[in-house]
Amino acid sequence: MKNSDLSRSALFLAVFAAICCFTLWPFERATAQQYRVYVAAESDDEVALVTFDANTGQGFVEDVVGVGQYPTETEGPHGITVSPDGDHWFVSVAHGNPYGWLYKFTTGDNNFVERTELGLFPASMEVSALTGLLYVINFNLHGDMEPSTVSVVDPEAMEVVREITTGIMPHGSRISSDGKRQYHVSMMTDELMEINTLTMDISRRLNVAPETSASAGSPDATMHQASHNAHPKPRAKPTWADPHPAKSLVYVANNGSDEAVEVDTKSWKVTRRFNTGKGPYNLEVSHDGKLLVVTYKGEGATGVWDLEEGRELAKIKNSRLVSHGVSISPDNRFAFISVEGKNGEPGSVDVIDLHKLELAEVIEVGKQAGGIMHWKMTEE
Repeated sequence: MKNSDLSRSALFLAVFAAICCFTLWPFERATAQQYRVYVAAESDDEVALVTFDANTGQGFVEDVVGVGQYPTETEGPHGITVSPDGDHWFVSVAHGNPYGWLYKFTTGDNNFVERTELGLFPASMEVSALTGLLYVINFNLHGDMEPSTVSVVDPEAMEVVREITTGIMPHGSRISSDGKRQYHVSMMTDELMEINTLTMDISRRLNVAPETSASAGSPDATMHQASHNAHPKPRAKPTWADPHPAKSLVYVANNGSDEAVEVDTKSWKVTRRFNTGKGPYNLEVSHDGKLLVVTYKGEGATGVWDLEEGRELAKIKNSRLVSHGVSISPDNRFAFISVEGKNGEPGSVDVIDLHKLELAEVIEVGKQAGGIMHWKMTEE
């Protein structure tokens, strides 16, 4: 071979290698992510910003923010959410005199902005991407067995603009991807509730308990029954609801009947029931709509379900005995589980690899870890 041919071959190989490196380098960079999550520690009156490095498989607490105003009392930060633009996070403080509070902070530097008073034992919440309003469920854990409320808050002005009367011990505020419908459950009346976010009224109710889930009760009759404490003993005790990101479906955790149920929002009927582990508490559908991740509070485990096949792919033991909240990363790679612990144990964030279906990391946080919400992914 001539020297000129060798030079051309060497040049071709060098260019080819450079193209390969240029093509593969961004892909490798894109897979090395840091995931940042906010989690509330109810018994320590604090919120932790937690970071998990997918490249090293290690996580750490980046910052701890004290929440509340009474140093000698446990005020109980419970639910947490991040604004759709990612600029602010909100936390509900459950215990007050007598009402609880909603606190607003900036993300990243975690500076306090403002707070506003809510109802009795405010819990889970989310912001509508359509209206920009924040819906907070007032769980009323220690109050009388009577209908509670949903507080609708303007997060810019930090003012309550509407109180919506709902069922008894409501929980699990999640909003459809188009922002038009808010879903929550009434634990003591076995109901799934739907709120129209434009009219700010309850539009439909559905009993999700076994044997009676095929028919929706009359809203007027249900409210009349609940207001007179004449409701039957709950069988399902639903604790959470989460709508599918693309389909007309909502999934409900029935804590009392050990099942997750699928509700078709077009027919407004339960279409499938999944027998889960003991005491399902929170659940979330992956952003691609393929998986359902369910915490089993009664056995300290998390179940990962294939929604197309309707089967449990894995039951993963959590690091402690009381599994609580779920937040799935936007790329559907990891599920972040808040675990409360028992008898004075610290809480934790358990990171579950949804590709390998295994526990990837345990990050220690404050006592009684509860509300949890993914904030953002960043490249290293």
